[in-house]
Amino acid sequence: MPNISSVTEFLLLAFADTRELQLLHFALFLGIYLAALLGNGLILSAIACHHRLRTPMYFFLLNLALLDLGCISTTLPKAMANALWDTRAISFQGCATQVFFFLFFIAAEYSLLTIMAYDRYVAICKPLHYGSLLGSRACAQMAAAAWGSGFLNAVLHMANTFSLPLCRGNAVDQFFCEIPHILKLSCSDAYLREVGPLVFTVSLGCGCFVFIVLSYVQIFRAVLRMPSSQGRHKAFSTCLPHLAVVFLFVSTAVFAYLKPPSISSPSLDLVVALLYSVLPPAVNPLIYSMRNQDLKNAVRKLFPYILLKHP
Repeated sequence: MPNISSVTEFLLLAFADTRELQLLHFALFLGIYLAALLGNGLILSAIACHHRLRTPMYFFLLNLALLDLGCISTTLPKAMANALWDTRAISFQGCATQVFFFLFFIAAEYSLLTIMAYDRYVAICKPLHYGSLLGSRACAQMAAAAWGSGFLNAVLHMANTFSLPLCRGNAVDQFFCEIPHILKLSCSDAYLREVGPLVFTVSLGCGCFVFIVLSYVQIFRAVLRMPSSQGRHKAFSTCLPHLAVVFLFVSTAVFAYLKPPSISSPSLDLVVALLYSVLPPAVNPLIYSMRNQDLKNAVRKLFPYILLKHP
């Protein structure tokens, strides 16, 4: 039985066979990647440069932008390089690194979205206690907990996955190194080794999801009791972007990992992987800036020319 230590590289799934389509995919991914870099970079710059945005909500949004940049930078650059140079290869170390950082950023982002739900809950349901419950030290600790949970999740899964022997070659049926497809290359009892890390991930995911749902039940009850329509509008304008990001993140990830095997196919798996690994990091800046006038004003002030052209 071949051991995984004898594998020096994996072969990723190719997007197309013809050179023209490969270059088209490269151009498309480059456009998406640059859009994600620009959008998240503008959010980072706006929050860092404007004192009005030094609040817990924007501190967590800054962390979200960092995680989005890390997530999309883990998968797309290698896919673009393979499309440009007409290759499918990724080294063993590169694959392990990709798995680690992807799981790290994904789990940390989900934990951070849960913390952002708590931030909105305190702001709307307990406004008088907002300063005491979400001080600078508490915010830093919660953000560190989100990053720490992502790190622990990544270490557990990577250590288990890459200690398994390979039995079925080195071709990964995905455009980046993803654990379910790597496990398909190992022996039949490989999934037994994943029970511990899987229990941790499922527990973390379900706990976060329940917390987000309960938080928004309380938020919507409080908003609907507000006597002022202006107050309701302001509350919804800060909550709806976060809720949209959570829905996008959860729905694509759940469909990717829990879809019935009967509807699974290489092309569908590829599309779903693109949806949950590429779409959220690229779209999140647009979602958050669409209804947030303070953030839009801060971004415009970064570019005086844009401010003069669109007063």
